[in-house]
Amino acid sequence: MNLLLCITLILLGGCNQKRPEKIIVGSKFFTEQVVLAELLAQHIEARTGIRVERKTNLGGTLLVQKAMLAGDLDLYIEYTGTALTAVLSETPQGDSKRVYEEVKKEYAERFGLEVTEPLGFENTFAMVIRGEDAKKFNLQKLSDIPAMAPNWRAGVGYEFLERPDGFNGLCDRYGLKFGEKPRVMDLGLIYRALVDHQVDVVAGNSTDGLISALGLVALEDDRHYFPPYDAVPVVRKATLEDFPELRGALAELAGKVSALDIRQMNYAVEGLHREPAAVVSEFRKAKGL
Repeated sequence: MNLLLCITLILLGGCNQKRPEKIIVGSKFFTEQVVLAELLAQHIEARTGIRVERKTNLGGTLLVQKAMLAGDLDLYIEYTGTALTAVLSETPQGDSKRVYEEVKKEYAERFGLEVTEPLGFENTFAMVIRGEDAKKFNLQKLSDIPAMAPNWRAGVGYEFLERPDGFNGLCDRYGLKFGEKPRVMDLGLIYRALVDHQVDVVAGNSTDGLISALGLVALEDDRHYFPPYDAVPVVRKATLEDFPELRGALAELAGKVSALDIRQMNYAVEGLHREPAAVVSEFRKAKGL
């Protein structure tokens, strides 16, 4: 009878299914994402013994989302405001908690993806200028620069140019009329272009370590154009079913990474040219993770 039952279950695809041998952690195409993927991978390996494969620098948000839905990735770090606007195509409303809850609900219902607890920091877009210009013209916030814009050249990443919470909406909110179309460039080159006077303002990220290291200034978003962008792990529900111990490991990372922490790690990799694995290992040791 037991043999007959097992044969039946085999035919239905439900008997003797082996769980996968590994999980795959991915990242988008910039330094912070590589650092965070390494943090996930190291912590999961240390806490669970699960074998983790890293697939980093894959591309932009929608490409990584597509890889998740196809089952080519098991988890990665997303930002709540990006999830809400670029993936869900919704208008952001409310504070960090409300945006997080909306993203968590919609990702579960639409995609079968679980958004776990925030890591503890927000990485918002930052419009960045040279420190010398900030001082010379007394520029502190975005509403200070409309008069400068006609003579300025803007530099942006491709994703920022296209996304609904990106360049065009920003210009509308602040009345920015640049003299020429923004220059689209790799995010890894954007600050060097600013320092070399190839552009005059760039769309960077608030946690980029090079901002202060290069003497640059991030302008305040005083009209609150950008939504909250809390960093959160996103994991396939099927992966959590295969590896139930993964849930506890991810929960241990909740609230453990501050804005200063990630800024320092980003600078160590991007500015000091250290290996992400070594930087993350030191961070985990310092935090007792």
